[in-house]
Amino acid sequence: MLLERIYDEDLSQASYVIGCQAKGEAVVVDARRDIQVYLDLAAKNGMKIVAVTETHIHADYLSGTRELAAATGAQIYVSGEGGEDWQYGFEGTRLHHGDTITLGNITVKALHTPGHTPEHLVFLVTDGAFTDQPGYLLSGDFVFSGDLGRPDLLDEAAGGVDTRFVGAKQLFGSLKDSFLTLPDHVQVYPAHGAGSACGKALGALPSTTVGYERLYAWWAPYLATDDEQGFVDELLDGQPDAHAYFGRMKRENKLGPAVMGERAPLAELTTDAVRAGLEGDTITLVDTRPVEEVHGGAVPGSLSIPAPDKAATYGGWAYDPEKDSRPLVLLAPDQETAQDVWDHLVRVGVDDVTGYVTSLDGLPLEKPATVAPADLDGMPYALLLDVRNRTEHSEGTIPGAEQLSAGRVLWHTDRLPGEGRIVTFCQSGLRNSVAASALRRAGFDVVELEGSYAGWLQEQSRRAPVGG
Repeated sequence: MLLERIYDEDLSQASYVIGCQAKGEAVVVDARRDIQVYLDLAAKNGMKIVAVTETHIHADYLSGTRELAAATGAQIYVSGEGGEDWQYGFEGTRLHHGDTITLGNITVKALHTPGHTPEHLVFLVTDGAFTDQPGYLLSGDFVFSGDLGRPDLLDEAAGGVDTRFVGAKQLFGSLKDSFLTLPDHVQVYPAHGAGSACGKALGALPSTTVGYERLYAWWAPYLATDDEQGFVDELLDGQPDAHAYFGRMKRENKLGPAVMGERAPLAELTTDAVRAGLEGDTITLVDTRPVEEVHGGAVPGSLSIPAPDKAATYGGWAYDPEKDSRPLVLLAPDQETAQDVWDHLVRVGVDDVTGYVTSLDGLPLEKPATVAPADLDGMPYALLLDVRNRTEHSEGTIPGAEQLSAGRVLWHTDRLPGEGRIVTFCQSGLRNSVAASALRRAGFDVVELEGSYAGWLQEQSRRAPVGG
C-alpha cells in the first residue's frame, strides 16, 4: 500500500494519496486545486487515480476534488450525511456511514463523525495484503494532533446562529462513539497542522495515534469522565478569528468549485501595458516583495501580498473576487515564480491572474504612510486598529485600540470610520502591510505603525524610568 501526505505549508493543509501498488490504482483525499502534484505522484508510482474524495465541505481552501476528477476521469465520492442542508450541489457518489471504496486489497471505509461540520466523514483504511484490521485513519478536520476541529466555523463563516453548541456536543459524541472505539495502534493522519485556523492548538506533528490522543489530548480527561459540558466549555473558549474568505470557500465548495482545466502559462507583460491598466483602473497589481521593500516605495493601489510562501493566505485576506472583477498582475522575477504564486492563489479561488511584470521601473511609486511609535501620541487619527487575532489582542494591546483581524477587515469596513485617518498595527508588521494595502485600495486613509505592536512595546520600554 502507498500512503503519501501532500502538505501545503501556506494553508497548513494536508491531502493524501492512497494507492494499491498491486493493482496500480489510487484515491486522493482532500485534494487542492493545483493538481499537478497528484498527477506527478501517480505517474512516479505507475498508478492511475481512479477515485477522488473529501472529508467534508471545506471552509479554509477551495477543494480540488472536481478539478482532479475532470483531469483524470476519476469517480467522485462525497458525503451524503448531515441532512438536506449539507448536501453537495454537484454530481458524485454519496458516501454514508459504513460505505467503502475498494482499491485491490485496500479498503477505505467512511465513518460519519459530525461536529466540525454536520456532514463530516473520516476514512478508516485497511491494508488487506497484511491484515483484515484497520491500521490508518484519515481524520479530516475531526481529530488533529493534540486538538480537534473547531465547531464554530458554521457560525463564523457560513452564517449559522449558535450552531457551535450543537457542533461541540456532536464532537463529543463522535469521539465517544467512533474515535475512541478504534484500537490504540491506529495511525491518525489529520487534514491540518500547526498554523491552521481550523482549531486553536493544532500540533505540528504530521500524525498521531488513537492511543496517544486517548491518553494525552486536552480533551481526554473529559471523555474519560463523560463530562460533556466541561468538554464543550473548553472547546469553545479561545478559538481564533476565522478569516472572512472562509464564507466564500464554504459556499463554493458546497455548490462545486469551477473547474479551471489546464491553465496556460502566465504571460510577461510590458511596463507600458501595466501602466495603462493601472491608469484605467482595469487591473490590480500584486506586490509580492517583502514588507521592507514595499515601504521603500510601492505602486499606489497595489496589494501587498508577500509571496510565494503565504500567497494563498494573504491573497484570501486582501482580494475578494466576488466584489472585485479587476484581474491581477503579479510582480515576479520570472515566469516560474509567477506560476507558483498563481498556484497558491487558486487554492483560495483567486483565479483571475492575467500576467506578471518583472520590475516596477517606469511605474508610479509612493511610500506607504507610516508613523514611528514615538510619534503616535502626537498624531491625530479617527481609529487605532489592531489587526491581530482577538486572542492576541486580549493578551495585550495599545491603549484605545480596537480589534479587527487582518483576515476580516476587507469584509467589515462598516466597522471603520468613513472619514479620518486609521492607524493600523499587527505584531511585527507583516499582516499589517497586507491589511493596510487592502484598505487603501478600498479608499481608506491608512497609516501603518512602524514595527507594529512589537515596536510600540520597545518604545514603551525605552521610555520606562531606570531603577526605582
